[in-house]
Amino acid sequence: MNSKKTALHLNELNRTMQTLLSILVAVVALSLTAQAAKPPNIVFLLSDDQQWTDYGFMGHPDIQTPHLDKLASEGLLFRHGYLASPICRPSLASMVTGLHPFSHGVTGNDVIKNQDRNEADRPLREIFYKNPTFIKALTDNGYLAHQSGKWWEGTWEDGGFTHGMKSDPNARHGRGKSISIGRKGLEPVTDFIDMAVAEDKPFFVWYGVFLPHTPHNPPKRLLDKYTQEGRAQDVAKYYAMCEWMDETCGELLGHLDQKGIRDNTLIFYICDNGWAPRSVRSDDPHQKKFSDYALRTKASPFNGGIRTPIMISWPGKVVPADDPNLAHSLDIYPTLMAAAGLESPDNLPGINLLDEKARTERKAVFGSVHASHNISVGNPDETLLYLWCVSGDWKLMIRYKGKDEARHSVINSWDTKPMRLYNLKKDPHETNELSEQHPDKVAELRKKIEAWHPVNM
Repeated sequence: MNSKKTALHLNELNRTMQTLLSILVAVVALSLTAQAAKPPNIVFLLSDDQQWTDYGFMGHPDIQTPHLDKLASEGLLFRHGYLASPICRPSLASMVTGLHPFSHGVTGNDVIKNQDRNEADRPLREIFYKNPTFIKALTDNGYLAHQSGKWWEGTWEDGGFTHGMKSDPNARHGRGKSISIGRKGLEPVTDFIDMAVAEDKPFFVWYGVFLPHTPHNPPKRLLDKYTQEGRAQDVAKYYAMCEWMDETCGELLGHLDQKGIRDNTLIFYICDNGWAPRSVRSDDPHQKKFSDYALRTKASPFNGGIRTPIMISWPGKVVPADDPNLAHSLDIYPTLMAAAGLESPDNLPGINLLDEKARTERKAVFGSVHASHNISVGNPDETLLYLWCVSGDWKLMIRYKGKDEARHSVINSWDTKPMRLYNLKKDPHETNELSEQHPDKVAELRKKIEAWHPVNM
């Protein structure tokens, strides 16, 4: 009798254990499914006014960027990245909307400079914010989003962020506490990350650091490092600013590691436009008319203005690779949507950079240059200066005579050639113009450009 009771007891115990085991397996499976379905955190690193060559991983012989070098080695690197515009405000506006400047309307930095900015911008922002943005798409789907650094289009609330630093909507590029990020520590950003982690919510960080942008006032230790005999002081300051930018990125990425969230965080890096110290073009006769920075860089259609490295890092999800294909700032929106498991608007011209097939099938990228300091609200082509196309090894720039009224018109007024053709594989710095030698290539690329954006001026 005792033996039967013992056997029954053991059978009952086994059934109980099997039930508990089944429940445990189900709980673990549900947990793993939930983890797998949890969207990634996203950190958007955006440097400001930095030449495409000026990184260690891009082969610069002097500038040291160890943190971005490490990011490049661990992620998907596009050395041939391009921007929709070579100047700050329209470049950022294109990133967040996934549209070219002539589509969203923000073609330059100013509607009318030196007037009440908030009032002058009001009609422009009404047009601009009719477009979806990836920021609003993320917050509409449960993300917390923090803005720091440059943000031209009103306040962070206007941009759809849930959190942000105080800025002045009546000032150029949002001057105020927000613009000090990086230069004066990262506490607002790291505090936001800590809060999002504590609430167990996916987050997006817009780190639009005002570096290496002027004022070039790097820490003395960095300036001393780059100061040397025979190197112009404006060059040494700029080099030091590039490393300072890199240091702040390292600090931010280090905080992700400290919080143990790096594995489920996608890092996207890009620069808004190129820049170079004026001393590097001291032998250019046109440079004498402009003292702010080197011509053929910021606000121009040359590679010095529109080319940038682009990087995506997501441990365990993005296979590290040095991808030779073309990338574009308009790809940010569809890429981040795909990573977050969300749909992109149908009218976006960019591609998902995480899609290898889409990368390899792309044959060309396009962009425009408008007057940098006068926007024609509602008539973007009125200020059009260039359209350009990069296809294979070749790049064509078409010159237009749009309204360019500010003193910055000297940036491009020296260029009177109607067409410029370059072989970027042989001549990435665009020193040898080839339009007369290759008229067939000019005709081919001109046809592509005019089909992409017909212009009536």
